[in-house]
Amino acid sequence: MTIRGHRTSAASAVLRLAIVFGLLLGCTGPSGAEGTRPAAAAASGGMRVLFIGNSLTYVNDLPLIVQALAKAAGQTLTVDSVTMGNAGLDDHFNGGEALPAIARGWNVVVLQQGSSSLPESRVHLRKWTQKFAEPIRKAGARPALYMVWPTQDRMAYFDDVRDSYAIAASDVGGIFIPAGEAWRAAWRRDPDAALFSSDGLHPSIAGSYAAALSIYGMLYKRAPQGLPARLELANGQVVEVPAKLAKLLQDAATEANQKYGKP
Repeated sequence: MTIRGHRTSAASAVLRLAIVFGLLLGCTGPSGAEGTRPAAAAASGGMRVLFIGNSLTYVNDLPLIVQALAKAAGQTLTVDSVTMGNAGLDDHFNGGEALPAIARGWNVVVLQQGSSSLPESRVHLRKWTQKFAEPIRKAGARPALYMVWPTQDRMAYFDDVRDSYAIAASDVGGIFIPAGEAWRAAWRRDPDAALFSSDGLHPSIAGSYAAALSIYGMLYKRAPQGLPARLELANGQVVEVPAKLAKLLQDAATEANQKYGKP
C-alpha cells in the first residue's frame, strides 16, 4: 500500500507494503490520528485553515506545526484537519468528514494527496481539486494545494509532482504551496539534510518542519526567517530541529515560495 499518486516498482512493492503498514499503525493516537482533529486553538479572529489529506499531512502533526509557527510570529491561526491513510481526494469527497468540515467555514482549505506524478494521477488530482473547489468557495474559503514529494527511490519525478500540484491550483485560482520544492532547495544547501523518515516516503520531523515553513510563508505572504527551531504544539508535543538546520530550512522555504509559490 502506498499513498495514492506515488509510483512504485514491482520489486519494491512488498517492502513498501510492510513499511507503510507498520508506519500507519504507529500513527494512530493523539499525535497523528486519522479522522477529524478538533480545532487546536479555536480563538476568535485570525486565520482559519482546514487541511484535507493523508499521512503526509498527519504524520508529525503538520497542521499544528504550522499553527505553532504562526503563534511564534504573533498571529492567531486556528487549524483543523481531516485525514485518512492512503487517501486520494476522491476518497475524501465521496465519504468521510471532509465536506461537512468544509461547511463549517474557513479562510483556506489545504488539499493534499500523493505525489501525483503520473499523467493519469495528474488528471485525477485536477479533477478532484475542481470538485472540491465548489464547496470550498461556497463556504467562503480559498482552496490551496500543498505540493508534496516523490518517494526517495523516485527523485527524478520532482518536476512532475510540482507541475501536477501547480496546474491543479491554477485550475481553481487557488494558492500553490511548493513545500516539495522547499525540500529540494534544502538539499541544494545540504545534500545530507534528513528530510525523509526511514521509510523513504513520509517526512522526518525536519521534513515536516520544512513543509510547514512553506505553508506558513504562503498563507501569510511573508518569509519565515527568524522563526524558532523549537516549537511547543497545541497538543503539548515539542518539535525541535537543530538551530543551524532550522535556518537552512527557512532559507530554503523562502527560496521555493518566491520562485514557485502562487498566493
